[in-house]
Amino acid sequence: MPPNPREPNPIDRHVGSRVRLRRQMMEMSQEKLGEELGVTFQQVQKYERGANRIGAGRLWHLARVLEVPVSFFYDGATSTAQQPTGFAEGDQTPIVNDFLQSPDGVALAQAFSKITDPKVRRRVLELVRSLADSDQAGE
Repeated sequence: MPPNPREPNPIDRHVGSRVRLRRQMMEMSQEKLGEELGVTFQQVQKYERGANRIGAGRLWHLARVLEVPVSFFYDGATSTAQQPTGFAEGDQTPIVNDFLQSPDGVALAQAFSKITDPKVRRRVLELVRSLADSDQAGE
């Protein structure tokens, strides 16, 4: 069945999700980003969902506002654009992307990155693993 031309393109969705990720990392509202771009927050929502494509000039402006290179928006795009046909147990990219797209994932990543002591970081990781294991055991 051919793709529906009215459906968002996987690359548009990926780019939009990267816009949302970076905006959240910067703790910037959709309203603030819209003001910086000269568009409404509703338009920012459409960009982030991939419902509306982001033109080259707008993407360049977004990169400047969000303080990232344009390539940031395409990082990981090949795994998003090519849907796997079988089980890809070794590829953790979708799990990581889903995690980083959630508000909790962004907050956890920001907090974790502020921990500078490698021993503390390892202990935090061990804690999270043990909590995940106990949660799995409870199911």
